[in-house]
Amino acid sequence: MSEEFYRIKRLPPYVFAEVNRLKAAYRAEGMDIIDFGMGNPDMDTPPHIVEKLIDTVRKPRTHRYSSSKGIPGLRRAQAGYYARRFDVKLDPETEIIATLGSKEGLANLAMAITAPGDVMLVPNPSYPIHPYGFMIAGGTLRHIQTLQDGRFQPEAYMQALDRAVAHSVPKPVALVVSFPSNPTAQLADLEFYKELIRFAKKHHLWVLSDLAYSEIYFDDNPPPSILQIDGARDVAVEFTSLSKTFSMPGWRMGFAVGNERLIAALTRIKSYLDYGAFTPVQVAAAAALNGPDDCISEIRQTYKSRRDVLVEAMGRAGWDIPPPPATMFAWAPIPPAFAAMGSMAFSKMLLKEAEVAVSPGVGFGEYGEGYVRLGLVENEHRIRQAARNIRKVLGDSQAMLARYNPANMDAD
Repeated sequence: MSEEFYRIKRLPPYVFAEVNRLKAAYRAEGMDIIDFGMGNPDMDTPPHIVEKLIDTVRKPRTHRYSSSKGIPGLRRAQAGYYARRFDVKLDPETEIIATLGSKEGLANLAMAITAPGDVMLVPNPSYPIHPYGFMIAGGTLRHIQTLQDGRFQPEAYMQALDRAVAHSVPKPVALVVSFPSNPTAQLADLEFYKELIRFAKKHHLWVLSDLAYSEIYFDDNPPPSILQIDGARDVAVEFTSLSKTFSMPGWRMGFAVGNERLIAALTRIKSYLDYGAFTPVQVAAAAALNGPDDCISEIRQTYKSRRDVLVEAMGRAGWDIPPPPATMFAWAPIPPAFAAMGSMAFSKMLLKEAEVAVSPGVGFGEYGEGYVRLGLVENEHRIRQAARNIRKVLGDSQAMLARYNPANMDAD
């Protein structure tokens, strides 16, 4: 009875738990923590979406069980979004399912398609559900390094995939991609997706594409969908979310779209697990997708302004952070003077000495070491304050390095 449960035992220690524990302790002591750690959107959900929820929830018939695959109007709204945004025509009945955020959809699809021991190709660094959804389901992970010198280079990535397939026994079943990427904010183009689909078909792989940040981009080229590639629906399914697009994180509304067989598998698994989101939430989500898109532009512009302030203010503080082209995150190399500390020790130091919380890169996989992730979830005033605090820490590097020598970190 004392042995740990099988699936819990397979999961590695949660790296972010230590930072979160310290953050809570310091706040309890009265410290004003400026929190760039969690990617939790802080902007209000647009009023017309909230009003639609309120109007709908007043109707008693909407208080009953809903549909786990999503009400028809919501699935039609998602089909309309894909038609407008990507010129991709989807069948709402067979190629779309509503999920409780993209995270739940990814995890349950992993459960649906993974047999014990199946090899899955997952990005590293990566949003944790991409590898650990498969691990929880009993799969075996093969990590694919996604960055070279901090940047996504498609040719190197495809070479890594080739090596992984050649040296995996048994042969891999599926691969995961995520662009725009959380945590690295990197982008991919249609040429890369075309090559990826060719590769997947050659090696009989399913492709799971996470497109949760489809609308958070900062140049004139909106991120594409993998389903824009001819024949992609033969092997691919894609996940999107309203959490960032409409600042609706707590509403837990997302979608899986694409390959009919994968959508059917996810639909069947979900039919055993849930009755779908609360119907008024689904109705409001449909109103979001069918409604005006000026609110999307406003949310995007807010993130862009915060990005620009972050990059400029941290640069003046002595920390050069590459401007992310998309997402609500900056993927920042640890300043050279502190690089030997590693991302965990550097994050703990910033928390204690600068009252600034960031996410250690190693929490997103071994290839995330040397970086930290900063979420654009504080206003511009707080970003500038964080930069002033960090400037003091970076300017006193010798004392900080002595104080946070790895040999002394366990006692801190």
